[in-house]
Amino acid sequence: MIQMMQRLIEVGHGYAMNGDVYFDVRAFEGYGKLSGQRIDDMLASPDSEAQIKRDARDFAMWKSAKPGEPYWDTPWGPGRPGWHIECSAMAEKYLGSHFDIHGGGLDLIFPHHENEIAQSKAAGDQFANYWLHNAWVTTAGEKMSKSLGNSLLVDEVVKRVRPIELRYYLVGAHYRSMLEYSDDSVNDAGQGFRRIEGFLQRSHEFLGGDPLLLLPNPEARPAAFEAAMDDDLSVPQAFAVLHETVRNGNAALTEKNAGLVGDAFYATIAMLEVLGLNPWSEPWVGAGHADTESVIDALVQVALQQRQEARARKDFAASDAIRDGLDAIGIRIEDTPQGARWTLEQ
Repeated sequence: MIQMMQRLIEVGHGYAMNGDVYFDVRAFEGYGKLSGQRIDDMLASPDSEAQIKRDARDFAMWKSAKPGEPYWDTPWGPGRPGWHIECSAMAEKYLGSHFDIHGGGLDLIFPHHENEIAQSKAAGDQFANYWLHNAWVTTAGEKMSKSLGNSLLVDEVVKRVRPIELRYYLVGAHYRSMLEYSDDSVNDAGQGFRRIEGFLQRSHEFLGGDPLLLLPNPEARPAAFEAAMDDDLSVPQAFAVLHETVRNGNAALTEKNAGLVGDAFYATIAMLEVLGLNPWSEPWVGAGHADTESVIDALVQVALQQRQEARARKDFAASDAIRDGLDAIGIRIEDTPQGARWTLEQ
């Protein structure tokens, strides 16, 4: 931070005054570009130092120490860093002078991110290529925050809802749109995701149940899905493509059209993989008991269907082989009048 402020002073974008260090906003030509504001239209700072600054809109990069505050020694005397210089210095140290994406909440566009850009570029860094500003998750109409005490911890939420359905709900909104959270909203959205899971399970079974079918193929992603994701991460539009694909796949299942079922199945798996929602991918298999059991159940049901078909054609050797194979991995099969049931030996 000290080195960056020294560079800014040397090139005329910063100045020291009474132990404080300020950024000269009028010396930086692009100030206000990110937020779409002109310097002369900005409200002047109401702080007590306004009269000693070159311009009342100049912001502090370093503040001289006050009694009782933590402080660090600098060439300008003891003090503490301002909020904005901390972030510019950390970005330069850990990401370098030029990186791709800088994110943050919509409320940080001005003044924080505007000031970061001014500091970093004035100091000679190219800084970020793209800025992504997300809206907030709200509850009872209010932004979640520590100060309001209304934050929800993910560890607690996933005790009430399936983790994968929570993700489905959260990623379904555009990142720049507000999202109101409630358990009921997640459960309602979960119905849509369960329809996707149901299609995957039925189509996987219809296509023969080979585990290799579950491997995602990026080339199977529909062009419309990729176009939506390339359009400022328009996940809602990508979801529309996903659900249309599932509807077409279900229609193909009804018609027993293996080619169209396969196309929809592979496309759905490929899209879910991009969205982090593939129920057969490793994060979800290991995310919790509920998701693990649902995946195991889907695979076991395929095996049980194959076993039933073998028994129907009196191929008892194949039927026994399937049962023994499941038994070998701890899955016990019980034949009942209502059909085969399975349990997992712990």
